[in-house]
Amino acid sequence: MTRSLQAVAYCRPSALEPSAGGQLLGLETSRGATPSGVQDHPRFFSGFLTSPQVASAGLLAVADVAAARYYQPQLRASLDPVVTGNGDRLRFESFSGCSGVYARLDVLRSGLDGGEVGHGTTNVDVNNPLRDALSRIGSDDPLHMRVGPEELAVTTLDGPVVEKKVPLPDRWLRGFAEAQVIAAGFDLRAELPAAEAVRFLRSLPRSGPRGAGGGPRWVVPAGRVLRPTTRPVPGAVCLPGPERLAALQRVLRHATALRVYGPAVAGAAATASAWEAVLPGMRLTLTLSPDASRGFSGEGGVLDALATDEAAEDAELIAVLLAWEPRVDVADLATSSGLTPERVRAALVRLGTSGRVGYDTAEAAYFHRELPYDADRAERHNPRLRAAHALVAAGAVALDGALATVTAEDGHAHRVREDKGVLSCSCQWWAKYRGGRGPCKHALAVRMARRGAASSEQDLVEQDVARVDGGVR
Repeated sequence: MTRSLQAVAYCRPSALEPSAGGQLLGLETSRGATPSGVQDHPRFFSGFLTSPQVASAGLLAVADVAAARYYQPQLRASLDPVVTGNGDRLRFESFSGCSGVYARLDVLRSGLDGGEVGHGTTNVDVNNPLRDALSRIGSDDPLHMRVGPEELAVTTLDGPVVEKKVPLPDRWLRGFAEAQVIAAGFDLRAELPAAEAVRFLRSLPRSGPRGAGGGPRWVVPAGRVLRPTTRPVPGAVCLPGPERLAALQRVLRHATALRVYGPAVAGAAATASAWEAVLPGMRLTLTLSPDASRGFSGEGGVLDALATDEAAEDAELIAVLLAWEPRVDVADLATSSGLTPERVRAALVRLGTSGRVGYDTAEAAYFHRELPYDADRAERHNPRLRAAHALVAAGAVALDGALATVTAEDGHAHRVREDKGVLSCSCQWWAKYRGGRGPCKHALAVRMARRGAASSEQDLVEQDVARVDGGVR
């Protein structure tokens, strides 16, 4: 697994300090993207939280996930959360070190009091002394929150900074992209009232087996409760690695409901799912990969979009039209860009691979944000994508209508067949996953080769038309 260290610099450590009107939560920001370009320490908000204790618990839950490894927990993980200002809300996001859990706290307009919310994305410092202070927040304590440096510090950023060196694995970046693509296929499956949500979550195990998980669990809605089921019956939701919902315990006593999202059941294979605690003025969502030992980075949901030049060109156009919207409207983008809604969605998937959009299951919509990392590495370092490019470059793909033959590096020929737009392959990867973890490298190579052949044919047609037009003139 490719890893690097990224420097994350802050003006000072984030802290909870006494102030004239109660307490001040100062969340320090690092270098990030804004509408006016990249800034070293952007400022997104200064005002009050309407539910200080709830917000503190939610922030701690996001920090819990950022510091956790639910698979092979003996390995250390520590990644500062990401904060995005969307004009009407603040979003705090994190990803577990094992790449299997994505967490997001949405502090909505009703959870904020006073002060305008800015636009942009950056890292936010959540250190151990701050965690200890947040855990002691009382329900009646007024809490002023500042996201970004003080006004004075904004004008004097040449002073000393606090710098962290954080590990940045490529699979973590790919996981951030895959989680958004997978969540876009979820629907609301169940909503539990507060009392039942508490009962259900407290009944789950707090820790899982060492190494790989003990197999997927399934639950099925029965009225306003969730009941366990031994098999994925229609309407069931997969609960893979239930111990990974532990971070929801932070906010459990404040939750007014628990919403559960997942895909339609198709076979017995485990699936990802999302679990949302509805809070006063906020939402805390945990998205779980299909297994505790299986991170989002290997799911392959973005590979088809990465394999086409058309999606890359469309993504460049759509990126120009994004304006830090809290809810990206596909129809509006289609009208503005002149693209079909299908091409807009493919472009959004492509933008998701570089961290430029996320997906909100509660609103069934993408939102604009810019991850403060070199997230293009998620595309450049994807092993299946690199292998597919190498096969095409080596001339290993032979097209024959709906069939294609791909000659692998070892000389073995694989047959790739297309049926209703879906590519299947004779390789072991396809036999094992049946498309459940995205296309294999051979199918990707065929898709790339067909795209290249179609482009060459179109170029020849245009050249013929140009010659005819020239002759007429």
